[in-house]
Amino acid sequence: MKQSDILIRPYVTEKTLNLLSGTPTQKFNDGNKIEFIVHRQARKEDIKAAFEERFEVKVERVWTKIQKDGKHAIIKLAEGYSAEDVGMRVGVF
Repeated sequence: MKQSDILIRPYVTEKTLNLLSGTPTQKFNDGNKIEFIVHRQARKEDIKAAFEERFEVKVERVWTKIQKDGKHAIIKLAEGYSAEDVGMRVGVF
């Protein structure tokens, strides 16, 4: 599987927008995350590598879940990198 095929599109809802920076009702360490729909066969390591290469950031951790609309990956960026910046680049805002 090519890395360009792994990340399909960002997944944008009100809840995922709150993950970008955290809100006052959340712990601030819960922020700096972005959610993407990814290829169903992609492993966490593949998602991490594809995301780091495409957006030139470091990823701290990847969580995945499978839902009706596909496989979702919640990607937490390492300290010093901004999920809001990545969101701006992909057109979330």
